[in-house]
Amino acid sequence: MWGVADKGIEHRRDPRQQEHDVAGDDFSPLRFADDVVWILDQTRLPREESWLECRTTEDVAAAIRRLSIRGAPAIGVAAAYGLAVAVRRDGDSAYDDARALLAATRPTAVNLRWALERADAVRAVSGDSLGEALLALARELHAHDIECNKRIGAHGARLFRAGDRVLTHCNTGALATAGYGTALGVIRAAHAAGTLDLVWVDETRPLLQGARLTAWELQRLDIPFRLVTDSTAGALMARGLVDRIVVGADRIARNGDTANKVGTYTVAVLAHRHRVPFYIAAPRSTIDPRAASGADIPIEERDATEVTTVFGNDIAPPGTPALNLAFDVTPADLIAGIVTEVGVLEPPYEASIATALAHPGMR
Repeated sequence: MWGVADKGIEHRRDPRQQEHDVAGDDFSPLRFADDVVWILDQTRLPREESWLECRTTEDVAAAIRRLSIRGAPAIGVAAAYGLAVAVRRDGDSAYDDARALLAATRPTAVNLRWALERADAVRAVSGDSLGEALLALARELHAHDIECNKRIGAHGARLFRAGDRVLTHCNTGALATAGYGTALGVIRAAHAAGTLDLVWVDETRPLLQGARLTAWELQRLDIPFRLVTDSTAGALMARGLVDRIVVGADRIARNGDTANKVGTYTVAVLAHRHRVPFYIAAPRSTIDPRAASGADIPIEERDATEVTTVFGNDIAPPGTPALNLAFDVTPADLIAGIVTEVGVLEPPYEASIATALAHPGMR
């Protein structure tokens, strides 16, 4: 639908996946079985639920590039499985090329680098069993992310009051993670606690992750929501229809500046204007201690045709030039709190982030 071609990856519905539903706590958009990484192709949602059968690192890398698998935490876990596939298939000598291929797929999501660096550490001590060690790491990261997300949800739900209406941008649910979700995990937990009244879902141009994916998840979770155009967010806040905002993150700098799907910064500015608390929800693996501020975060620029077309149909005159920034950076002073698996971080973020990274259990 969008992005690069499938590179020969086979689409089919894996019978082992049919028993899993997004409403269940065990749902994940990727699984590993019989040396195959199964990835739910999110470019085909909501019209079709189709799984990619990824047998090589090239298959996994292509799935990441074309957004079949997306969301910073999910990308990191997919990359870990991609490395395991390469070494188990072609031997230890395949590691370096596979790592380089995966590292080049998406520049902004820091969880990708985080996962690859953990694989480097495993390689350094694995001896003759690198393939098995990498697979064990991938499974550990997979389970750990789901556990972190449920903790994020529990901490974030405490920010809600009875009858709250929340606005979210892009997709941050099970589809964007190893399972359960970050910002959408907070929304799930608030709904379970009985404090959530309604979710306002930004459509999220140009790839419509809100309309296609968040709406798909919320429908299956039986959580009340309404879909709006991105440009409606300000009008909702001006009318007093939004009580708080929760979004995800692809990279968080040491000072709290946060990169997320393009359009997030606009929502944060509007929230500041209307005094609506604006929260980030992300695991600590999304924090980049090497980035002092948002100025150090690379911003991916994607193919301009994602802006000039929708579902393969031209919406602009032929030859129209377009800029397609995939992310923007929200300054820390617009963020009321950063919800992590160890609690809600508050300003000053330099101090609270440093404390969170030093907390036991950081991997």
